[in-house]
Amino acid sequence: MRILVRNAKIIQGDRTETGVDLLIRDGLIVSMGRGIIENEADTIIDATGLYALPGLVDAHCHLRDPGFEYKEDIETGTMSAAKGGFTSIACMPNTNPPVDNAAVVRYIVEKASQKGVVNVYPIGAITKGLQGSELSEMGTLKEAGIVAVSDDGKPVMNGDVMKKAMIYAGQFGLPVISHCEDVNIADGGSMNEGFVSTLLGLRGIPSAAEAVMVAREIILSEYTGVPVHIAHVSTKTSVELIRHAKRRGVRVSAETCPHYFTLTEKSCLGYDTNAKMNPPLRSEEDRDAVIEGLKDGTIEIIATDHAPHHDDEKNVEFEKAANGIVGFETALALGYTYLVEQGHLTLPELIRKMTVNPARMLRIDKGTLECGKAADLILVDFDNEYAIDVSNFASKSRNSPFNGFRVKGRVKTTIVNGRIVWSESM
Repeated sequence: MRILVRNAKIIQGDRTETGVDLLIRDGLIVSMGRGIIENEADTIIDATGLYALPGLVDAHCHLRDPGFEYKEDIETGTMSAAKGGFTSIACMPNTNPPVDNAAVVRYIVEKASQKGVVNVYPIGAITKGLQGSELSEMGTLKEAGIVAVSDDGKPVMNGDVMKKAMIYAGQFGLPVISHCEDVNIADGGSMNEGFVSTLLGLRGIPSAAEAVMVAREIILSEYTGVPVHIAHVSTKTSVELIRHAKRRGVRVSAETCPHYFTLTEKSCLGYDTNAKMNPPLRSEEDRDAVIEGLKDGTIEIIATDHAPHHDDEKNVEFEKAANGIVGFETALALGYTYLVEQGHLTLPELIRKMTVNPARMLRIDKGTLECGKAADLILVDFDNEYAIDVSNFASKSRNSPFNGFRVKGRVKTTIVNGRIVWSESM
């Protein structure tokens, strides 16, 4: 299939180049420049006024497949990703059964190739059954297709197990992604500990529950010499710890999610379970610190932590509600509206945090727009303002606190391996 994209804007380094054509053939970008002539194109797309960007890369999402297909499955999850501009996604292992053996990895890889519309990269479990005690067979999991290991959703509480996991994963070149939470300090809380939790009469989760585990992972990484990636950073202290560790040369990387730079614990007022997540929404001071961490490069990745849940799991008492929100279809617009429009990041900086940086952490050849590389790209309109409408999501689930938010950054077309997988006109 031959696709000619005409008159797009592209990002070259820190500048924008306009009037660029892109020719796609046999799944690859074969030419980029002005005035490309292609008389045999199957599809010609007029991209006037639109940005042609590398397909977004999500280093942290939940597809719920296998085992929880009533929330999401690989088919609906990847379509939701495509609608949000993600062409490559790495899915976490807290499925049923967990991704702790080669059979489950093969199931995900094979189903993604048959039913998925974007590139799917499984993340394997650090420990068997996500129980935090016995290491998984990481070499076998890598042979089956995983790109990293994590027990996300559950912390590895035993420090010796995590130390050994880092050393073992390092032998296979697998990134270690840590869900940083001390469950003893968290003590069954359901939102951030502070004024709002007191006002609502809810047990709070101290910010220290995250920070002490971030400190542990930094120390273990420094001791073993093995890189560690900190998932969904939400607190000021965590940002400061990571910043200082990087200055010392520790091989630590970090991600945050749009909800941590847009919302605070005040979103939980009214017992809104769509604002319940783990780690919880924090204070305004924490939100500001996360933004500063994004600005100075302490946090180099923006991930979605896409976590779909059925309405019945959210429409309950706050303490009993499931943690998490859907994120594929809002991430880019929230990043542009709350970071670029407000002057915290440039557009090139935002795109790097959602493309090349997560691809580099996962060690996959994605996240760039180059001739000879796979034609994974998106066309985006950053000028048109619109209201987020959860009823239009491609995901099975609607659990988002952003319904009705006014944003800019609408994905018009998503192309994966040279094939149009989603378009506003489809």
